[in-house]
Amino acid sequence: MKVSRRPLFRTDGGGRCRQWRLLPWLLLWLGMSAAWAQQASPSAQALLARHAAMQSRLESSPLGRPLVVDSEELPGGLRGEVFAVIDQPFAQAAKALAAPGNWCDMLLLHINNRNCRLIKGEGGAPPAVELSVVRRYDLPVESAFILRMALRVDDSAPDYLMVDLRSDDGPMGTSQHQVRVEAVPLAGGVQTFLHFSYSYQHNGLARVATQAYLATFGRNKVGFTVVGDGPEYIRGLRGLVERNSVRYFLTVDAYLGAMRSPPAQQPERRLSAWYASSELYSRQLHEIDRPTYMAIKRADRSRGAGGS
Repeated sequence: MKVSRRPLFRTDGGGRCRQWRLLPWLLLWLGMSAAWAQQASPSAQALLARHAAMQSRLESSPLGRPLVVDSEELPGGLRGEVFAVIDQPFAQAAKALAAPGNWCDMLLLHINNRNCRLIKGEGGAPPAVELSVVRRYDLPVESAFILRMALRVDDSAPDYLMVDLRSDDGPMGTSQHQVRVEAVPLAGGVQTFLHFSYSYQHNGLARVATQAYLATFGRNKVGFTVVGDGPEYIRGLRGLVERNSVRYFLTVDAYLGAMRSPPAQQPERRLSAWYASSELYSRQLHEIDRPTYMAIKRADRSRGAGGS
């Protein structure tokens, strides 16, 4: 049998390889394929669009970092939102936030959260976080109410993460408590854009009781939205939900920041970071001195609440 010995690359009359003429088209095709592969998922596109829309607000934020706080009164409820750019690679941040076992360590940093345990889901149900929450930090943990929140993670896209914690029931006339975190990479994945939201519903009695508190003991408390000169900060129900939203956001921020430290040092770094960050906004968030906060939270941790 005669074997054909055609040259792998044919040449034209001048000795030039004909296939090289296809090289520019091949490179163009490869470039287009890479662009398609890198195209953001629909969820990431939506969050990146929000980042683009508020980029000037982030860059000119009066809060000392790329951080924006919003709030609104909903029909029968409240919602607070925090948008922030953090100097944390998306891959690391997403991995930490997607792990249900990390959420008790995060949420327990909040001044009013005194105990936390992760409950594994059964029969296909999602895991849940069970929080023991006191109305004031100086109340004993035995007086806490229990808030059990189902935890759902959406990490199906490589460029987007969503973690949703939700409880149908709540204390003192409240319901539909929801904590949600969305994350998307920025600057080639070196930075991460976070959207944090906290919302709940309240009945008429709970609303009246809250307004009575804000008109008396809480009359000097303010939020973050500027509504006048001086500056004058928003008060009332929106101020309330903004303060709590930022406190919860700072639990996530402190946890992610402490990951740069050796594991044995991270629990203390988280406590220090949360308190230091909250004191940057002392007009809104100051409730307690540092030694007292650290002592309370160390006791909470020794109770085995955070799993650290």
